[in-house]
Amino acid sequence: MWERPLPAHREAFQDVMSTTTATGKQVISLVIPVFNEAGNIVATLRDIAAQVYDPHEILIVYDFPEDNTLPAIQTMDPPVSGVCLVHNTLGRGVLNALKAGFQASAGDVIIVMMADRSDEPKDVGAMARLIREGADVVAGSRYMPGGRQEGGPWLKRMLSWLAGKSLHYLAGLPIHDATNNFRAYSRRVLTELSIEGQASFAVALELTLKAHWKRWKVTEVPTTWHDRTAGESRFRLFAWLPHYLRWYLRALRYAWFGGAPR
Repeated sequence: MWERPLPAHREAFQDVMSTTTATGKQVISLVIPVFNEAGNIVATLRDIAAQVYDPHEILIVYDFPEDNTLPAIQTMDPPVSGVCLVHNTLGRGVLNALKAGFQASAGDVIIVMMADRSDEPKDVGAMARLIREGADVVAGSRYMPGGRQEGGPWLKRMLSWLAGKSLHYLAGLPIHDATNNFRAYSRRVLTELSIEGQASFAVALELTLKAHWKRWKVTEVPTTWHDRTAGESRFRLFAWLPHYLRWYLRALRYAWFGGAPR
């Protein structure tokens, strides 16, 4: 395990990518934002080690040094290889943590996962393969055939299902799950698309819609989402709902009246 600075200082460190890039291999960057996930992170990393077979790096993005996730990782015995700590210096919050993780990533495929074991690492390989076959966004989908959701607040589940289904059928979005953040991106999504959002996990919806509007390939794989069994969720439904609504309404407007950016 090592600490990775953001790109301005990138030349100062050596990491797993020095070997993989020299041999021409492709690498998956797993970006995992954390906030006091000591109760989940060890099991999450063990799951990844057991179920992700492609070469990969695991970027653990934290906001502050006192985060209890860090000692939980540092005391793992045996440690999990490929783990890299990324200090988010862009400003606290999940959106900036994701931005920091994107900036620090070195893979040709970038996949966002949660630290609370809600996402299934066994689906990472299929998502990466689709990106490498030409897709730009691959969603882990709870609402397509073969996908499902286990647990979680009823209202959040209903709104998420409604958003996914309505954007699919009314706005032509070629996936059934618009809000799940378990998502794979090609490198060009992160280098060519700007992020306008100021907060929240709505960044997944934003990037997916922007890729769709550019007529880049957006697709999905079935996955099962699991509610956390330890720790406290940082998802704030009512605080973040306006951020989702902004992109939801824009998608409907562009689908019905045209004018989507290319």
